[in-house]
Amino acid sequence: MFDLQGLSSNIQDLNSVIITEVTPSLEERHGGPSKSVYELSRAISSAGHTVQLLSTDLAPDALRREDTLTVRTFRRDWPRSLCFSSHLRHHLNREPGEVIHHHALWLRTLHYANKAASAGIPLVLSPRGMMSHWAWNHHGIRKRLAGALVHPGALSRVSGWHATSEAEAIDIRALGFRQPICVAPNGVSAPTPEQLQEASAHWIEACPEAAGRPVALFYSRFHRKKRLLELIDLWAERAPKDWLLLLVGIPEEYSVDLLEDYVIRVVGRHRVRVFSGLGRPPPYAVASLFVLPSHSENFGLSIAEAMANGVPALVTDTTPWEGVNGRGGWCVPWSAFGNALQAATDEGPERLRQRGVLAKEWVLREYSWEVPARALVEFYAKLKAPSA
Repeated sequence: MFDLQGLSSNIQDLNSVIITEVTPSLEERHGGPSKSVYELSRAISSAGHTVQLLSTDLAPDALRREDTLTVRTFRRDWPRSLCFSSHLRHHLNREPGEVIHHHALWLRTLHYANKAASAGIPLVLSPRGMMSHWAWNHHGIRKRLAGALVHPGALSRVSGWHATSEAEAIDIRALGFRQPICVAPNGVSAPTPEQLQEASAHWIEACPEAAGRPVALFYSRFHRKKRLLELIDLWAERAPKDWLLLLVGIPEEYSVDLLEDYVIRVVGRHRVRVFSGLGRPPPYAVASLFVLPSHSENFGLSIAEAMANGVPALVTDTTPWEGVNGRGGWCVPWSAFGNALQAATDEGPERLRQRGVLAKEWVLREYSWEVPARALVEFYAKLKAPSA
């Protein structure tokens, strides 16, 4: 494991590291990593480092500059689902930077990063939750084929890993990888009063029931990994009738129509509402409680965002959020989730608001973007430094 204690005094000229961050997509429909990779790049850049953030998109090539951060998107070629892009490949070969940090597995962009780093440039890899036991075995045959054909040899040639939690670092080691690991969690920022007001107005108009009832919010991808159907079943059995479960997310394995049909069969629309979150502001402003019973999360950005919005969180212990216990929230095994849900919804609005204040103070204190930015820059410099 990479130890940050006392490292700064041993690393010289951190500002000289030209950093290339690569992510398959920055599109909203691809969930938390699209947002967190941009925020991380911006935080590293704001600390005075030169960063280029590279990605692919369905649209033509595009470029924008934000001080020392350059964001480039390159046209995605066929097969688009694997993020092939000859333009990205050519750019990386021409301008690889001094460190390449790739985010996510199983896509062709990792092959381009690996090839560009083959000339002695360190390659850092963030698996972004894809190496947990559940994720690694989900569609396991496809993933083994991707490892052999889409980015052959990349995982064994990684110089170092970036894990967003200690649990993710353990997952990496459990799969047999022995390269250095930097544990640096994602960051989170508090919303502005204007953002809260805009979000509240939007969601009360879209879902008028949210104005007059306590709301438990699920806000994540519509994927079986998140135990969405199980949550609906549990809500039907254990939740008070006066509460509303608001399901907002990015349709993936489950569409909005599929979930609505399931809701009507199991519990009824008067107790659960379903919306696509694409193109909409986050719905935290109308929530009294945040729920995420996921099979696994490497970080769970929506959990941190909920607390930053003053909403207490109830999550499973397969997310790396044991710290919410005693700080306004609940992190419990799935087997205990029903009891915890009933206990949380039985609390009055004022008690939940108090929990939300406690959670917000804690998460904003512990999870600023400056912390992972500094940790990763030091990690890059350590990997770049010549061996003694």
